[in-house]
Amino acid sequence: MIDWSKVTELRQEIGGEDFAEVVDLFLEEVDEAMQRLRDGCPGDRLECCLHFLKGSALNLGFDAFSTLCAAGEASAALGNTDQVDVAEICHVFDESKALFLDELPARLAA
Repeated sequence: MIDWSKVTELRQEIGGEDFAEVVDLFLEEVDEAMQRLRDGCPGDRLECCLHFLKGSALNLGFDAFSTLCAAGEASAALGNTDQVDVAEICHVFDESKALFLDELPARLAA
């Protein structure tokens, strides 16, 4: 669900203090985008929203979530917005976020 090697690599590249800022910014921006998705993102904006979420997720190692966003983005790009499983995307994000926040302190201490 989380690519912890990606998380570790990012932290090493930018340092601990900047990493904390990146995590805070990521969570803030993605939570806002997820709220738009939960509120019923219009079909003509769905592809763009999922593209943003996919890219953000990849940057912080949210693998399962980014994979679902990529599939949804591809469907939306073909005009098949009704085939995008928004509920599943939201569920996987919620699980990924909880896991990330739960395990992050221990993983950073290692």
